[in-house]
Amino acid sequence: MAIISIRDLCVVRSGTPILKAIQWEVAPNENWVILGANGSGKTTLLSCVTGYVTPSSGTIEVLGREYGKTDWRELRKEVGLVSSSIRHWIEDRQTALEVVASGRDAELNLWRPVKGTLLRDARQKLREVECGSLGERPWAYLSQGERQRVLIGRALMARFQILILDEPCAGLDPVARERFLQFLSRLAASEKTPNLVFVTHHVEEILPCFGKALLLKSGRILSHGPIDEVISSPNMTRAFNSTIAIERNADRFQIRFT
Repeated sequence: MAIISIRDLCVVRSGTPILKAIQWEVAPNENWVILGANGSGKTTLLSCVTGYVTPSSGTIEVLGREYGKTDWRELRKEVGLVSSSIRHWIEDRQTALEVVASGRDAELNLWRPVKGTLLRDARQKLREVECGSLGERPWAYLSQGERQRVLIGRALMARFQILILDEPCAGLDPVARERFLQFLSRLAASEKTPNLVFVTHHVEEILPCFGKALLLKSGRILSHGPIDEVISSPNMTRAFNSTIAIERNADRFQIRFT
């Protein structure tokens, strides 16, 4: 059974097509990268998968259950999302432990005491995301990289089977970005980690753990499949309307403008 199955997905708003005839399937144990220029449709596609945008036509299935024929609120609980929008909703006084604990029931800004099984599980998830010593630190005093790890811990608390990372390196300095990517590589190697979907503008952030890629342009799929076939100089040149050369260096992509 496919983890995500999208067929003939179209989204039209105010007469303007946003997504056009999207066909995409994520098999079990596959990790995907989604790329595309601004306005290519990445955010709308994510919003469809997480149940926040209703398609104009087509079907979306998550874990064999179809949006529109299954309670969207329940189906949405199968898909975790780590994005800048969630960061902005969290109150400064919330501790890292409270943020992680809030993920159990997909809440934000937990105000009840964290105790019992919830406390034990939240501490365990903090250790898994390498933030075990930060449990009592308020959100306001966590670095950007620490916040991203804590949000991943929050997603893991909900036992999601799909985890979408929406530009998780945005706002990180080069050192913090590389440390976060190293952490993400270790997380991907864990047997308990759900399927990962990584959204980025930067090919340099694509790790060896991602085997498939989906490249969007103007609401359509320009290319998708094995990552070495998708992330190519001709495809990236077409996607970003600029002459681009893609190179490989120590299992990581590099981009060069010509």
